[in-house]
Amino acid sequence: MSDPIIRGNYPKPASSSVFSTILKWDAILALVIAVVGGVIGYLVVGWPGAWSALIGTAMVLVFAGVTAGSILVANRFNDSPLYTTLFFVIVLGSWIVKFVLFIVLVVVLRGQPWLNDVVLFLSIVTAVLGTLVVDVVVVARSRMSYASDVRLPSGE
Repeated sequence: MSDPIIRGNYPKPASSSVFSTILKWDAILALVIAVVGGVIGYLVVGWPGAWSALIGTAMVLVFAGVTAGSILVANRFNDSPLYTTLFFVIVLGSWIVKFVLFIVLVVVLRGQPWLNDVVLFLSIVTAVLGTLVVDVVVVARSRMSYASDVRLPSGE
């Protein structure tokens, strides 16, 4: 018995188009939130408010993008004999990286004079809720069957 070959050129599963669409709409939403939040933050507290809105939105965009992106990368190994293991290693590994990065960002950004904590918090909450809505809408409209990518046994 030969060792399983791990390479990333397998056919893409049907869910890949859903995650690509999620990435696209998350980027558009983040741009809108960054512009609107930046303007409102600037009008309320000046440049610290604008920077806070931009940084908060960018954080959420990166974290949401890492999740969808890691699933897209993991889906490249769809037909590999080690697909399940690779999928969980890639996705859970990206979540651990996101968690550590979030803690580092919170520690580094805490108390910075050029940031406004309230605007930063509100932009993060708005972007998180927005990306959740995008996820729900894209998945609900995906028209993907419950049993996609199924291979029926042959009559042999």
